[in-house]
Amino acid sequence: MSWNDLRKGRASLPGHAYHITAVTRQRTPYFAALDNGRKLVRELMALQAEGRCETLCYVVMPDHLHWLMALRDGSLAEAVRLLKGRSARALGHAAWQPNYFDHAVRGDEDLRTTARYIVANPLRAGLVERIGDYPLWDAIWVDETLSP
Repeated sequence: MSWNDLRKGRASLPGHAYHITAVTRQRTPYFAALDNGRKLVRELMALQAEGRCETLCYVVMPDHLHWLMALRDGSLAEAVRLLKGRSARALGHAAWQPNYFDHAVRGDEDLRTTARYIVANPLRAGLVERIGDYPLWDAIWVDETLSP
């Protein structure tokens, strides 16, 4: 699949939830450094504070980001472009592959199921044995029912 194929059928609908996956250039583990991961999280929160989106869940992996968000204002492409540009400036270098993967979460899909999948990434990657031991994740549903 080419990067241009990713754009086909892409829609931006305010109020809809999207699972975004963005990968670093050459899968470089920029976010293995906790401070770099925190810079990315600050940019996620800035987009929310600006009213562009609501972050429902995220996990910052060493070489990629999984982000479940509800679009509020503007387009999906604009929100991701802003996130990647601002976080790259905060890191001081071009950190991202030029595109991203997105999946619109449909009405019949469960947002909590998607969130469980996202936050379990560090477990599946063998980075931690308990999600609570991983520092770079959050979800609006932080309770025992979310734990994988």
